Amino acid sequence: MMRVNLVLLVALVLSAIYLVGVQYDSRRHFVELDRVNNEARRLAMEHERLQVERRAQATSARVEKLAREKLDMRPATAAISAYVNYTAPTMGSATNGNPAAASAQGAGRVAGTVP
Repeated sequence: MMRVNLVLLVALVLSAIYLVGVQYDSRRHFVELDRVNNEARRLAMEHERLQVERRAQATSARVEKLAREKLDMRPATAAISAYVNYTAPTMGSATNGNPAAASAQGAGRVAGTVP
């Protein structure tokens, strides 16, 4: 009977130690989960803030202002535009029926004018 009691006592102590270890791990995992959830909320708020900032940075007025000031760009007008006239090549005697020569000859006919 003494042996059975001793075996049961050892089993009880081991079971108690195991239970304490499981509870400790459970609390540790819960704290880690809470920390990760807080980090996820913080990152979601940061992402939303960056999205708002990106939308504010991409307004057309701001982009136009930056293009004018930093890139020295200006709106296109008829006075500063270059116009290109293109006439389709004809299959004449100069090409001897060769389509590659015809397109090369037609490419030479492209004329650009700058007012």
